[in-house]
Amino acid sequence: MVTTVVFDADETLLDLRPAVTGGLVAVLAEMRRLTPAAQEVSLADVEGDWDAVYDDLADEPVIRIRRAALARSLARAGLADELDRMAELFFARRFALTRPFADTLPALGHLRRSYVLGFATNGNSRAERCGLAAEFSFEIYAHVRGVPKKPSPAFFAAVLAAAGAAPSSVVHVGDSPDKDVQAAQEAGLRAVWLNRQGLPRPRGLRPDAEVRSLAELPSVLDRWRTTVG
Repeated sequence: MVTTVVFDADETLLDLRPAVTGGLVAVLAEMRRLTPAAQEVSLADVEGDWDAVYDDLADEPVIRIRRAALARSLARAGLADELDRMAELFFARRFALTRPFADTLPALGHLRRSYVLGFATNGNSRAERCGLAAEFSFEIYAHVRGVPKKPSPAFFAAVLAAAGAAPSSVVHVGDSPDKDVQAAQEAGLRAVWLNRQGLPRPRGLRPDAEVRSLAELPSVLDRWRTTVG
């Protein structure tokens, strides 16, 4: 019987991309205020600096990856000494702009009447800072209390321990085919792929269900609620 629904955060519950862009716009404006050299630095440059450092740091905390990307951006304009202040500016703006998708709160409100809800993320979107305070019975964050990032099985072991539930009674919902669907299934959970963009299903991906909106989730879960195993 399905008792627990666990959600990924960024791009599942939270519309992160506009917030990140807003944070980078604020950093770039401050860089340009500080030095004419920053006039040659574009928004595309600072956005691309994340991709440039990500592969080497993928297993690190997100805040460390973002600081490395910002360091690369600042070096473009000779502003390496400004890293701490620019990181503070970025994160303040990023959290101020992070909002749930329009379908998030209605879906959570509906599901809470029937299921235990959890929040589980690789990122640094704390629920209470992103418009989701008090929405969940438990929250799991990678790199907190030794929890590794998804797709590690230990991440999902932490989810199950927090839920106090067997894998077969837990559904994981997320936007990442590998980290949220395949990894959850390998840990014994059911997995729902939230495919907001209607992307083609990757070869070999077999989610237990696929939805375009969280508004579709209650009917999917209700069909499973009394299913054993």
